[in-house]
Amino acid sequence: MSGLCLRLTGAEVLTPGGLQAAPLALEDGRISDGATTAREVDLSGYLILPGIVDAHGDGFERHLAPRRGAMKDIDQGLIAAEAELAANGITTAVLAQFYSWEGGMRGPEFAERVLTGVAQVRDSVVTDLRPQLRFETPMLDAYDAVLDFIDRHEVEYCVFNDHLPHDALAKGKQPKGLVGKALRIGRNPEVHLAMMQQMHARRAEVPAAMDRLSAALVARGVRMGSHDDHSADDRATWHARGVTVAEFPETLEAAEAAKTGGDVVIMGAPNVVRGGSHNGNVSAADMVMMGLVDALASDYHYPSLRRAVFLLVDAGICDLAAAWQLISGGPARVLGLADRGALVPGLRADLVVLDARTRRVAATLAAGRISYAQGDVAQRFFG
Repeated sequence: MSGLCLRLTGAEVLTPGGLQAAPLALEDGRISDGATTAREVDLSGYLILPGIVDAHGDGFERHLAPRRGAMKDIDQGLIAAEAELAANGITTAVLAQFYSWEGGMRGPEFAERVLTGVAQVRDSVVTDLRPQLRFETPMLDAYDAVLDFIDRHEVEYCVFNDHLPHDALAKGKQPKGLVGKALRIGRNPEVHLAMMQQMHARRAEVPAAMDRLSAALVARGVRMGSHDDHSADDRATWHARGVTVAEFPETLEAAEAAKTGGDVVIMGAPNVVRGGSHNGNVSAADMVMMGLVDALASDYHYPSLRRAVFLLVDAGICDLAAAWQLISGGPARVLGLADRGALVPGLRADLVVLDARTRRVAATLAAGRISYAQGDVAQRFFG
């Protein structure tokens, strides 16, 4: 479906050079050079900025399991999640889905349902929904299965995690919260602990298995990321495997190693909004100030993307163009999406309209199609 043919006037438009009071023309889902006859919409009092590209978010889980246990109709939960994405100015969303020994909504069976659901709904919603698979590396018996999964679902982006509580297991202790977590997913706590202990005991086999898996994914052209790198050695190991994205590095050392190696760094927008990491890791705002961040991601909270930008601007860390780049053009480049992330002729008409006074989202358009509009701006579009 083609996008609207419109000429947006009166607003300040965020161009690569900064805010400019200039009209913005949309035609057939792309930014136009303006040489077209189109209906004018007066957006005086508003800002028009590139649509937000969220490179990693799992906030959609709340819509798939609004109470304990997942919804039966995954497609309905995804449609509700897309509405929240649009209301927060997000035009491209990477949905980060676990493939994990943790079971429940993080288990392989649920991953199958989620990616099947994304394939079913993505053409019927306006926001560009893209799945990311988060694979737990200690699952040595699942490496062949996850490669088959990636092939069947045509997964383009895979991230590697290790959430086993190795410290507690090495000391022979029962990990904190194990019983509650096991019961929530319907697994016997003793069976759950034994499974964790077995994976921990085989941890020395993981590097060779990861070498083989990453080589297979490189051959397939799959984008790969590592999660929670702690040291320069961690990043060097992943880089040697062709894993070029460092998601949420825990230390300055790991982030600097990524940048030195030519890799890209994604940090969480909630880290900026909170004023630091919730678990004591390196500050995302500090890393932005040092030029170490290529993109901010929603992580677990979609509104934090927009809020993080203005916190960075108000703190004097960077100007609006540079800050907004972290949630639009930057993540678009991380994902290899050269057709979006800036309001220039020829690119997709992905944009968000903000109230200039309150900075709240008033409207969102993806490929020139309205995914969200409210209040006064809705009246201007539809009046």
